Amino acid sequence: MDEAIRAFVTFLDVERHASHETVRNYASDLRQFQRFMKVEHPSVPILDPATVQTESIRGYLHWLDRKREKSSSMARKLASLRSFYRYLQREGRVGLNPAEAVRTPKQPKHLPRVLTKDDAAALMEFPVDQDGGSLRDRALLETLYSTGARVSELVGMNHEDLRSAEGVVHLRGKGRKERIVPIGKVALQAIQAYRDQQPLANSGYPTTKMKRVSLPIFRNSRGGRLTTRSVARIVARYSSRLAGGSVSPHTLRHSFATHLLDEGADLRSIQEMLGHVSLSTTQKYTHLATDQLMAVYDKAHPRAGRPTNPRLVKDDER
Repeated sequence: MDEAIRAFVTFLDVERHASHETVRNYASDLRQFQRFMKVEHPSVPILDPATVQTESIRGYLHWLDRKREKSSSMARKLASLRSFYRYLQREGRVGLNPAEAVRTPKQPKHLPRVLTKDDAAALMEFPVDQDGGSLRDRALLETLYSTGARVSELVGMNHEDLRSAEGVVHLRGKGRKERIVPIGKVALQAIQAYRDQQPLANSGYPTTKMKRVSLPIFRNSRGGRLTTRSVARIVARYSSRLAGGSVSPHTLRHSFATHLLDEGADLRSIQEMLGHVSLSTTQKYTHLATDQLMAVYDKAHPRAGRPTNPRLVKDDER
């Protein structure tokens, strides 16, 4: 199975152009399943993926459940196995996909956290020292909220991707798909302030015109490109000062979409800006907007609460 996993990971990287994080997650999931089989089914010749049966995969999910693995994590690991065996089927290495007959664990309905507009505005103001780090962090937060970019798209932004005069930025998303999205004036001003304080000549990169196009916008203290983990730490550090506690960079993406919807943007436009393939993925923001609307109504309207004694309700209020 080692060789089959390596071949699949190479396929994801070279042919599917999957992100580094996606490739790493697939490899980790498959290695965990391999370890499970070696321990729980030592008699199975695991070196041959064709020997794995559907019941073994069901047993793997039960084992994960006993370890109190989240259902979302279990679903992802099952999806990894399904994709792995589909690849092996296409390569003619197995006849059947043993993971196809296994039911995906039921997922709890969960709506992602969204910042209020006031909290989002407050978060943007937290980096205030006006040194290089604070200017970068302010520009980073403003860009995430202004564009709805994924964190991987943010760290991949280069200087030539930003077209300030047009008010747009070029993003490279999942599967190396590319799109152009608007970026607001406030974010552009924050990026320019950061650029002015950290000139390209002092970034540690070559400054010739030939090389300038590959310069990242957001850099670490050594002049290198920020990592997704570094961005997550930056967002968590500032957002920990909010009343609801720290959030992830993806929360700013959710907030971007929900606030656009609140202000009347149509779903198709939001779908394009987020880079969603399917409109159904974007439609979850209608639920977020409705939930926020109901929360405001329940809090503010004097008649929002259910009366404790129905007999006190007048006929014209029924």
